[in-house]
Amino acid sequence: MLLSWNTTNQCNLYCDHCYRDAGAKVEDELSTAEAKNLIDEAVKAGFRIMIFSGGEPLLRSDLPDLIAYAASRGLRPVLGSNGTLLTPDLARELKKAGARAIGISLDSCAPARHDRLRQKAGAWQEALSGMAACREAGLPFQVHTTVFDWNQDELEKLTDLAVDLGAAAHHFFFLVPTGRAASMEAESLRAEAYEATLRRILQKQQQVDIELKPTCAPQFMRIARQMGMLVRYSRGCLAGIAYCIISPRGDVQPCAYLNLPVGNVRETPFSRIWQESEVFHRLRTEHYGGGCGHCGYKKICGGCRARAWYYHGDYMAEEPWCLYQGRKGMKVG
Repeated sequence: MLLSWNTTNQCNLYCDHCYRDAGAKVEDELSTAEAKNLIDEAVKAGFRIMIFSGGEPLLRSDLPDLIAYAASRGLRPVLGSNGTLLTPDLARELKKAGARAIGISLDSCAPARHDRLRQKAGAWQEALSGMAACREAGLPFQVHTTVFDWNQDELEKLTDLAVDLGAAAHHFFFLVPTGRAASMEAESLRAEAYEATLRRILQKQQQVDIELKPTCAPQFMRIARQMGMLVRYSRGCLAGIAYCIISPRGDVQPCAYLNLPVGNVRETPFSRIWQESEVFHRLRTEHYGGGCGHCGYKKICGGCRARAWYYHGDYMAEEPWCLYQGRKGMKVG
């Protein structure tokens, strides 16, 4: 099980698609002591992996201490970063503290495209320098790419670049319109392109040794099954089932893109929220509506609950951009 914690809202970039609308630090973010209590509660709830994200987690001065504490409690600490602040010394410090890996964002092979999305000239080169710092320190890293209509044609080239840079994996995040990304909804992939892009990623997986993983695109599980491919994952959408996220102020929600707080760790212990939340219990029923409800792949896919929430106002509704949707007699590919 994976727990993601937005360690801070502070960020040195102002990316167009940020789901957290990060930038300035917000008042009353979880303190070091509260963060350590959260870590204890995550262990109590049965989580195994803790993702330290943001904002930009490297701006949090107590980050190495928190990573070390999480590791001491038996969690696997990993990070999500834009990579621009990573230096060889910091990468070594994170590795020494117990960090197991770091995901670094890279959204295009063309520096200008990446920099425009990140709203900072030189961000592309700084991200690559951060990856080099990880290589030097022996800290495994993976490349994170958000998929838009304007960069979906270069995903294979990005994978090749990730291999050349020494990445352990390449994860693709399919755009969900929430936070600042709500203004970019028109740039997300629709059903036909969504399906075709997932097939391309899985075809590319057969050509490279590093792991390729679509995220916020649970249909990849169904497509992998249709292609006769074995994947190490058991399910596509994990929201509220084996994953949730916590905001800088302690609000708990099913996933980063499903903006539906179900409690706050300052008011209720996280382990209780995880066990007792009505929203989480409903997500775990798998009683989906529409095509997702009668789809034969619902147990390994689950549809994107965040897209269902955005487009239908019901997180249990059908996935709006799934080409298959389990319709009788419908075949894809």
